[in-house]
Amino acid sequence: MTKRFGIEDLKRILREGAGGASELEGDIRNASFEDLGYDSLALLETGSRIGREYGLEFEDTAFADVETPGDFVDVVNAHLLSTPAHG
Repeated sequence: MTKRFGIEDLKRILREGAGGASELEGDIRNASFEDLGYDSLALLETGSRIGREYGLEFEDTAFADVETPGDFVDVVNAHLLSTPAHG
């Protein structure tokens, strides 16, 4: 069974990388990362953290067009689905 990545997973990793941000409370799926206080560098770091935790490799441009947490989750899940399971 393929593991899924969700908004709560993203929130946890964002908090680990930038500290506990109150902007991450509630439904953030469609909020812009800019409104949440995250820039492109923070998203690259988040992608790197996810890659290490989930055993994924992302291209440098994988998150270039991502504007919302929902978009980010979709990109991660697409990679999870296209990566053969280990184990």
